[in-house]
Amino acid sequence: MAESKAAKPAKTAKSTKAAKPAKVTKRAKVAKSAKAPKRAQIFDLDAYSPSQIASRIDAVALVKAKYSTAQTFWMGINAGVYIALGAQFATLVISDSTLHSGLTSIIAGIVFSLGLILVVVGGAELFTGNCLIIIGYVDKKVTGKEVLDNWSISFTGNLIGSLIVVYLMYQSHQWEFFHDMVGAKALLIANKKVNLSFEAAFARGVLCNAMVCLAVWLCFSARNVADKIISLVFPVAGFIASGFEHCVANMYFIPMGVVLKTNPEVLAAAEKMAGKTLNLSQLTWTGFAINNQIPVILGNVVGGVILVGIMFWFVYLRPKINISFNIKEDFPQGRK
Repeated sequence: MAESKAAKPAKTAKSTKAAKPAKVTKRAKVAKSAKAPKRAQIFDLDAYSPSQIASRIDAVALVKAKYSTAQTFWMGINAGVYIALGAQFATLVISDSTLHSGLTSIIAGIVFSLGLILVVVGGAELFTGNCLIIIGYVDKKVTGKEVLDNWSISFTGNLIGSLIVVYLMYQSHQWEFFHDMVGAKALLIANKKVNLSFEAAFARGVLCNAMVCLAVWLCFSARNVADKIISLVFPVAGFIASGFEHCVANMYFIPMGVVLKTNPEVLAAAEKMAGKTLNLSQLTWTGFAINNQIPVILGNVVGGVILVGIMFWFVYLRPKINISFNIKEDFPQGRK
């Protein structure tokens, strides 16, 4: 009994000693938190300003220029596939439309924007959008060789990707939907494009890629995916509804017409839709390359490089020039 009574104070003393450091630690934490209060984290939801957009595109141009040949090529194929998917989607949706032609064109443009959304959000190398790399060149961050390499490799990838979708869509027999009306609409779209004059195709190419690059420009103002999608839809819908010419989209539209023109059911449906006999003499691979691609590519480069890329560089990124003049007075006035 005596031993147990003597043990109690020992336990109390031990627990008291152990409690002291805990109290000190707690006080230290309180003191520390009092000295350094937590700062509230602020999220900026406003869009990037135009000058910030220019700086972001300038930085991205350097990144794109440093991609390896394989990276640019495979992402170029992806871009060709994505744009072709948007093109076939638009063809399908408007194939049996009975709306006013303007409303039908707007619908086609909205659904076609799927292609550029996939390119921008999914990540791909689109020749027409990459015209904005010129900003990095004039800002002396990218060499001329790097610009031309990116353009040529991405263009080749875009063509291959588009033709892959042409093959798959033909094998899918989607063009037989609605009693061959999907194929008929594809045929009419392709035939119209190869019968444009050089001047018309060039001018439409200029306007088209100006709007495409403006869509990409607006996209760089976004801080989230939803903003990117919204910023892309209206410029893309605008150039499709206006009948402008996009060289990568035409890599799907025209070859699809070329492979369908030999189908008698599709041809009959197209002539019924057009209300006249069609002249398909220009709807050939030569017509695709000479009549459409050459003038449209030239126009796309002018529209993207000059009207958007260099113009915005000049406004926001060019070195500031300070000019001062010292004027010597021939007849200095005396002090009063």
